[in-house]
Amino acid sequence: MRVALFATCVNDALYPSTAIATVRLLERLGVKVDFPQAQTCCGQPQYNSGYRKQVEPLVTRMVNTLAEYDYVVTPSGSCAAMVRNHYPRIDVKSTELAPRMLELTEFLVDVLGVEDVGAYYPHTVTYHPSCHGLRMLGLGERPRRLLKAVRGLTLLELPAADECCGFGGTFAVKNPDVSAAMGADKVAHAEETGAEVLCGADNSCLMHLGGLMRRSGSALRPVHLAEILASTEQEVAR
Repeated sequence: MRVALFATCVNDALYPSTAIATVRLLERLGVKVDFPQAQTCCGQPQYNSGYRKQVEPLVTRMVNTLAEYDYVVTPSGSCAAMVRNHYPRIDVKSTELAPRMLELTEFLVDVLGVEDVGAYYPHTVTYHPSCHGLRMLGLGERPRRLLKAVRGLTLLELPAADECCGFGGTFAVKNPDVSAAMGADKVAHAEETGAEVLCGADNSCLMHLGGLMRRSGSALRPVHLAEILASTEQEVAR
């Protein structure tokens, strides 16, 4: 089984620890992970802004770069949804890549068949399901089942969990006031739980919410799901 990591440009530029955690987790589970150097942005920001023609070279590059792999795993439901749902509308060749592009929790639960990944994370956590993962990929309970199996972790229910956080890619740029208000509601709901950590599977959402938390002085910390699942008792003790 040949597996590639699609890190995404957000993780590569801003949150490399998430990509590193994903590889560390998969290798701990016996999966050899390649990182194709030619990978680049999936084109979602451009596509969402209406620049369909400008996305075509990115799609072609991604399809060619990842052609030889059985699975491509990404710690981003947003980017996985772009490849799975929108690539086939742009380039017919991408229909071969689309079903092989899996969000991390899909790969863990559906392909590897594991829910207990041997993680240890002694904190109270509430989980925010991002819109792409919830609605476009249909991740369902996969992330929560993985979190529930983490030793030391207490999972707290997030009120109005299915409501958008307000990021929405370029939506946050074009509609900043509405975006900030939606994000503030999400942070308030997370604070209601009394959790230490707000977990998500998309760093774009966590970046948006984390900024609001910092500005409001919230005690909550945004942490990507991959980093929780990669955490072990030995690492926590260090």
